[in-house]
Amino acid sequence: MIRVVILGAGNVANHLINTFLSKTEIRLIQVYARNIKQITHLKDSISITNNIESIKEADVYIIAVSDDAISTISSKIKTKGLVVHTSGSVSINSLKNTGRKGVFYLLQSFSKDKKVNFDTIPFCLEAENKSDSKILETLALSIGKKIYFINSEQRKHLHVAAVFVNNFVNYLYSIGSDICDAYSVPFEILHPLIEETALKIQKLSPQDAQTGPAKRNDTETIKNHLDLLSNKQQEIYTILTESIINGKKL
Repeated sequence: MIRVVILGAGNVANHLINTFLSKTEIRLIQVYARNIKQITHLKDSISITNNIESIKEADVYIIAVSDDAISTISSKIKTKGLVVHTSGSVSINSLKNTGRKGVFYLLQSFSKDKKVNFDTIPFCLEAENKSDSKILETLALSIGKKIYFINSEQRKHLHVAAVFVNNFVNYLYSIGSDICDAYSVPFEILHPLIEETALKIQKLSPQDAQTGPAKRNDTETIKNHLDLLSNKQQEIYTILTESIINGKKL
């Protein structure tokens, strides 16, 4: 049985806490948060603390805090357990504990009140030796199914790719929503199209799945679209359209 301490009280931490508490093969022994009020709801189920000096002995310490706090928090962990962070963009070398180090990155966007299915989430793992890699693999497989061993350099680029396919795409959704709202069209009418595209790229490459006026070089439709857009929307539309037409990567 792997003994775990979680440090953090944000979205990732809360989802991990809830799922670990439901697993018999994992023993979540303590949760740390700087603001104890954020975790008082756990006091009847598990040990909680806001004093990092009183952290209990465990096999794995999962730091699920903001990126800029990882170094500071890890430097205060003095035990011999494996210390890992959950960030996609922070190197394993940012961990400043004197002992064993690793990364336990879940490639997913977490919202506080939206339940997640860990079986569908990729776990990107990194450790300094094989035995610690095995511990992280066992820990990940206790709650999920998709395991990848990704080093810090790979993960840094993977995180940028994730920003493009998630955060930036969502921003484009917001532009589409604004256009719909301006002309009293329900945004939900676009939901099936969004879903179909997401399903399509599971079987085709994004390049092969590309459709639309830019792909066809339909200059008349492109001109008509630009006439309908605000200046900022025109800029975004033009950059993406020209890249697709020229067959170039941004």
